[in-house]
Amino acid sequence: MGSKRRQQGATLFIALVMLVVLTLFAVTAINLSNTNLRIAGNMQARAEAEAAAQQAIEQVISSDFTANPIAQSIGVDINNDGTTDYTATIPKPACQSSKPLRNADLDPSIAADAACLSSSTASNTGIVSAAAGGTGIQQSWCYKQQWDVQAEVIDSRTGASVKLHQGVFLRVPAGTTC
Repeated sequence: MGSKRRQQGATLFIALVMLVVLTLFAVTAINLSNTNLRIAGNMQARAEAEAAAQQAIEQVISSDFTANPIAQSIGVDINNDGTTDYTATIPKPACQSSKPLRNADLDPSIAADAACLSSSTASNTGIVSAAAGGTGIQQSWCYKQQWDVQAEVIDSRTGASVKLHQGVFLRVPAGTTC
């Protein structure tokens, strides 16, 4: 009978220890899920900021920004609810290089290329043809310019910050300054 009395308290003690262990597992699982939820939210905020920056860059590129490159701020509505969600800051686009295109680089069957083709019969165009070994290589009426367009978006709500660079090659009329 003596051993039966000693075991009655041990069962209660082991049950309480198991209950504490299970509670710790549950609390740990909740904390991990909250952390994962915050990580996913931060990734979503960064992805939205990247999309806003890319949309602002595309808006600048689709305009005639080479005529008068200026710094600007562009409001972006990501969710199409009519209110600006992000503001992208676009510094003045920078021209990296400007190279003349030769007639040999162009395809006359493409309308954009046909507009650039120079003619040996045209006079006083201001385009000088180069001579290489007696063979004339005529310069076209277009240049190929490379531009760097940047956008920066900082979201004050979430703290997400993104800075994007987009390189752009453009065909511009000869004489367009870089």
